[in-house]
Amino acid sequence: MSNSLNTITVDGVTYNAEAYAATQKTEPKKNDELGKDAFLQLLVAQLKNQDPLDPQDNSSYIAELAQFSSLEQMTNVVTNLEDMSKIVSNIDTSVLIGQLSGMIGNNIDWIETINEADEEGNPLSHQESMTGVVTGVTIVEGNPNIVVESGGEKYIVDIANIGHVYESTTTE
Repeated sequence: MSNSLNTITVDGVTYNAEAYAATQKTEPKKNDELGKDAFLQLLVAQLKNQDPLDPQDNSSYIAELAQFSSLEQMTNVVTNLEDMSKIVSNIDTSVLIGQLSGMIGNNIDWIETINEADEEGNPLSHQESMTGVVTGVTIVEGNPNIVVESGGEKYIVDIANIGHVYESTTTE
C-alpha cells in the first residue's frame, strides 16, 4: 500500500519511490560531463558515508556549495551567450536580406565557378565572369544569396562572388 511518504513526483507524474529509484539505477547516462546532478549525488553520498563520530566541518560543505553555485552560474552565462549569438546572427541575416532585396532589378557582374570533368573523368573547374539581372533573394544553407537571371537561365549567386552592382540602363 503506497502513501505520500514513499512516492515521488517527477514532471507531474507520481511514481512509487522504490520503483523510480530502480529505473534510475538501470538507465545508463551517456553524459561524460560532470554536471550539477552528478555534483549533488556526490555531495549526498559524502554526507551518507561520513563518520558519525567525526563528521566533516560544515564550512567545507558551504565552500563546495558556493563552488557549485559559481559553476552553475557560469554555465548559465555560457548558455545565454550562445542564445544571444544566435539572435544577433538572425538579426544580421535579416538586415542583409533587406539590403540584398534593394538590389532586385539591378545588373550585377559576378564570378561563377564551373565544375566539369575532362575526357578521363577527372574533375576540372574554372571561373567565368558573368553578367545578369538580380531577380530575387534566397537563403541557401543558412546564408543569404541572390537569384540572378542571365541568358534565360537562373543562377544562385553567393554574395562573396559579386564583383559589381549597377542600375539597368535599358528602357522598356
